[in-house]
Amino acid sequence: MTGAAKRIVLETLGWVLLLVGIAALVLPGPGLLCIFAALALLSQQYEWADRRVEPIRLRALRGAAESVATWPRIIASVLSAAALAACGVLWIMYPPAPDWWPLDAALWLPGGVWTGVTQVGSAVIAVALIIYSYRRFHGRPEALEALNREIAGEGADSPSRGPVR
Repeated sequence: MTGAAKRIVLETLGWVLLLVGIAALVLPGPGLLCIFAALALLSQQYEWADRRVEPIRLRALRGAAESVATWPRIIASVLSAAALAACGVLWIMYPPAPDWWPLDAALWLPGGVWTGVTQVGSAVIAVALIIYSYRRFHGRPEALEALNREIAGEGADSPSRGPVR
């Protein structure tokens, strides 16, 4: 692949991920993760994206740490991922509209199979992120403190990209 073709593919992927990430902030899905990935790709071409990669990464990590801070949050997160997967399976199976459905049958489970596939995929990603967050932050106050120092700017000597240790 030529340099120009590679740049076009990566830039297109970056813009698509950015749009998906913005949508996933309000819809089910890993919004900050998609936005971070999009900005990481777009930062190769745009200075404005490069300036935003690190703050988004830190916000995503803070959200990950907060999501496993207490057992009720962990349980709620796992149950939400399970509900999302169950809805996805329902969409994939696409049963006929039930008798109680007040609208036209064509409006029952809009989007079809691919909506279900993306819901199941989002649930798998969510569970993977819960596991990652749990292993990295739950019961590890030193990891959370290092992240807080980096957010506050005290970790200026640490690499600008990469995991907080």
